[in-house]
Amino acid sequence: MKKLVLFDIDGTLLDSGGAGRRAMITAFEQVFGTAGPVDRYSMAGKVDSQIVVELMRAAGLPDETIHAQMPAYFEAYVSELQRIIDHHPVRSLPGVTELLDRLTQHPNVVVGLLTGNIWRGAQEKLKAANLASYFDGLGAFGEDALSRPELPAIAVRRAEEAVREKFRGKDVVIVGDTPADIDCGRALGVKSIAVATGPYSCEELREHQPDFCFPNLSDTEAIIRAISDD
Repeated sequence: MKKLVLFDIDGTLLDSGGAGRRAMITAFEQVFGTAGPVDRYSMAGKVDSQIVVELMRAAGLPDETIHAQMPAYFEAYVSELQRIIDHHPVRSLPGVTELLDRLTQHPNVVVGLLTGNIWRGAQEKLKAANLASYFDGLGAFGEDALSRPELPAIAVRRAEEAVREKFRGKDVVIVGDTPADIDCGRALGVKSIAVATGPYSCEELREHQPDFCFPNLSDTEAIIRAISDD
């Protein structure tokens, strides 16, 4: 049986040094005239569309204005993200390249993304970390839904259509660094692999009952066993 392995990006595959957050703040100010209460707002585990709606609602903007300006906002965001990344390094996290090398060559593994980033933002970050070649756009992204729990079903449907295989329950593996990554696939009964390379420790992540938790992705063999374990 094939496994569908869906990776989060920020804090899981790579560290962009906060480039995404800085680009979002600049784009908010350019398009909406305010970044809202961003200084006390955590973006961890949230999807880009959700972040825009929540911050701009908190700033007092009506939903009609927020949604009408969303396309212009994301254009400004991607442009600013490209500018920042050009001047600040984005690095892949420990073990990521080795793990992706193995998984993308495995005959019974399909690799994709499950991320709060919009697809264009995901592309920019992955390219900067030299990881873009491992991903072809399969998965679910920040423009697909307004909350992370909606993304797994979208990613699974797209994968099934792309490879003409069915993925059910623990055949789907979500790899991420936040409680939201662990929790989002619970309704589908997916396998969750947490990694403590983001803002949370394994102790904190284990409170959300992932199937596995690793300090990072450098133990390639152990992670492949975790993915393959039924």
